[in-house]
Amino acid sequence: MGSPLTVASSISEIRSIWRDCRANGKTIGIVPTMGALHEGHLSLMRAARPECDLLVTTLFVNPTQFAPGEDFEKYPRPLERDLDLCRAEAVDVVFTPTPDVMYPAGHQTHVTVEQLSRPWEGAHRPSHFRGVTTVVLKLLNIVQPDIAFFGQKDFQQQLLIRQMCRDLNVPTRIQTCATVREPDGLALSSRNAYLSSEERKQAAKLASALQLGLNQLADGKTHLPGIREQMKQHLEAETEFQTDYITIVDAQTLEEPDSPTDQMVAIGAASLGTTRLIDNLLVPPLTLETLNSI
Repeated sequence: MGSPLTVASSISEIRSIWRDCRANGKTIGIVPTMGALHEGHLSLMRAARPECDLLVTTLFVNPTQFAPGEDFEKYPRPLERDLDLCRAEAVDVVFTPTPDVMYPAGHQTHVTVEQLSRPWEGAHRPSHFRGVTTVVLKLLNIVQPDIAFFGQKDFQQQLLIRQMCRDLNVPTRIQTCATVREPDGLALSSRNAYLSSEERKQAAKLASALQLGLNQLADGKTHLPGIREQMKQHLEAETEFQTDYITIVDAQTLEEPDSPTDQMVAIGAASLGTTRLIDNLLVPPLTLETLNSI
């Protein structure tokens, strides 16, 4: 049996819940999601559960982070299944707002993290991060959590959210949790369901291309431009991948260093057919513990 679960769809319901928590000295944690939950999301809930008295998960497919022509309309929304999974993970409250609740008539304010939103994902999805930071700030304001849990797989996203919270004095602590992978290395994603059987066989090549970069550095190679080119060649060899980018960048600025440093991450994004995949690997000695302490 899972724990009793409160499902709230209005902001007033959520605010009533957190007022009661605060009055009783309880801590609040949040796991923001767009639903279609998988083991990666559940791992965030498991990390959050011992860290807070009240655990809130959000299920909201945010329209403002989808560009025209992206998959907003077909994005999976298995609500009852998601609620059952939340119960099994002892989530206390699920917030299920509609777009009208989150963006009522007349809404005209948006949040942009200027510099960090420009490269990589920002260059390929120009309106994406404005939608992400806006909705995350709204959720943090609505739920008032002490701590929020995000996955490492969306590396640039968690970096922007950290910057936003620092810049706007949001008191929520951001905790980034490790990417969960299939046995062959493919990072779990709701969009993996779009892959054909043949594409699925090729999909883990993205993770192996990132690992190639780490292996080259571990072997003492220091010519980063050459390593980046080898990663790209490895990804595209004998696959149908169309590469947006695959590179090694500074984990704080997202700039491409000329030589290795102690804070780097290998990042990549590429498409198989109509399915776009992203992934990253932290380059040792950088660890999640270090990232979460910054």
